[in-house]
Amino acid sequence: MKIIRAQREHLEQVAPLFDQYRQFYKQSPDASAARAYIEQRLTNGDAVIFLAMDGDKALGFVQLYPSLASISMRPIWILYDLFVSTSARKSGVGQALMERARQHAEETGAHQVILETATHNHTAQRLYEKLGYRRDDEFYRYALALK
Repeated sequence: MKIIRAQREHLEQVAPLFDQYRQFYKQSPDASAARAYIEQRLTNGDAVIFLAMDGDKALGFVQLYPSLASISMRPIWILYDLFVSTSARKSGVGQALMERARQHAEETGAHQVILETATHNHTAQRLYEKLGYRRDDEFYRYALALK
């Protein structure tokens, strides 16, 4: 297995995984919209996507968005998406992608990597905690849905 930084030429490997990721979170399948979204991220360079590959087979991906932390006055990375294909689960792919995300954050001088996961996603929670992530008990997360 090799972890690479996805470029436009990897669109056809990342997009189907992204569509599967969205389905995991109860979204309807939409391969063309998933492809368009990932294509825009790769074209605009407004996200960093690392892709786990076994030869020419894509096993999983992690997607990070850059942001800033006012208090520390340093960059942070928001780890928004992590997905491993069903056939590659429990083989270390998720951990390898998470480690590459951490390495990228360190290379870019980031203060921290932050992430969220669904309360029912216990498998991901175990992985994150194993890697040193701690659940925030100091702040509440709020969201305002817009039309």
